[in-house]
Amino acid sequence: MVYPVFCQEKPDDRSYCFSLGTQFGFVHGQSIELVYPSATKGELLSELTYDMKPVYYYGFQVDFGRNNLMSAPGFFASLSFKTGIPGDSGTHENRDWMSIENGSLTHFSTHTNKTREFHWLETYIGASIPVASYFYIKPFFSGSWMHFAFTGRDGNATYARKTSCTCGLNIHLEGCPAKGTPDYTSYRPIGNNPHHYSFNGDAIRYQQDWLIVATGFSIGTNILSPFSFDFTFQLSPFAYCAAIDNHLLREPPITFYDFVFNGFFIEPRGSVSFVYKRIDLSLEAAYRHIGRTRAETYYIKDGSNTYNTAAEKGGAGLSLIDARFLFKVRF
Repeated sequence: MVYPVFCQEKPDDRSYCFSLGTQFGFVHGQSIELVYPSATKGELLSELTYDMKPVYYYGFQVDFGRNNLMSAPGFFASLSFKTGIPGDSGTHENRDWMSIENGSLTHFSTHTNKTREFHWLETYIGASIPVASYFYIKPFFSGSWMHFAFTGRDGNATYARKTSCTCGLNIHLEGCPAKGTPDYTSYRPIGNNPHHYSFNGDAIRYQQDWLIVATGFSIGTNILSPFSFDFTFQLSPFAYCAAIDNHLLREPPITFYDFVFNGFFIEPRGSVSFVYKRIDLSLEAAYRHIGRTRAETYYIKDGSNTYNTAAEKGGAGLSLIDARFLFKVRF
């Protein structure tokens, strides 16, 4: 977020100034992919989770605000960019509830998850309003773009056995291997002599692009100067996500596309800063959550250019903790 700006050791005639900083931190959480049922009994047809536990990042931040935040009302603006360090970041898990008789789990697989790409751009603009001598509030609007790309590789799977089957998708009655496309039918309990499979190499690639426009406020104080404290809360009912899911082991290969508009976004954030002359050192932690969404899903088979509408709707979600250290110099 944005911190109090005290630009000079001594007062001067300027009303506003800039600060430029570098940041280092990590996120710890999950991206979520959802498929909702059309003919089965479970609350979900599929849930796929992609760990970021953790993903480390670095970046920069530019701020503009009042020379002396407590002297008079004013406005502020901030721009922050983070880019993640690619690497293994936990596990990718895939769960299916494909029975037409009940909502029991029928398929489970786990893989090593790699975060291939991580980019996060965020901007704020709003007003700063001093209250009494040591407190301030900051109402604001914000916008953010987040891009995450993952690969699930290797791993193993446990699949329940079918009790009846009308296989018509190039798969066998006994087993319905991972490379096939399972159809909807009856299953034994997944713990009753299930099929076990192992995977070598890449199994799935998934990416999310989030666009969020939100509103919020900050409450802060410098009553313990040179330390200052800030609490921020923002929300939006209109988080948008474009997601692409490449199932690499299906025959034929298939790519799914989800475009969701109705994500509910919330983020509480807290920070503590130490100000010395023109130097500002800050520690910050935030929890960012986007709830389950639902929208039409489209797919392309075998590299064709024809988009088809899936019978099942898809969705996405996000839940992560963001912690960072920020070093800024004021000009």
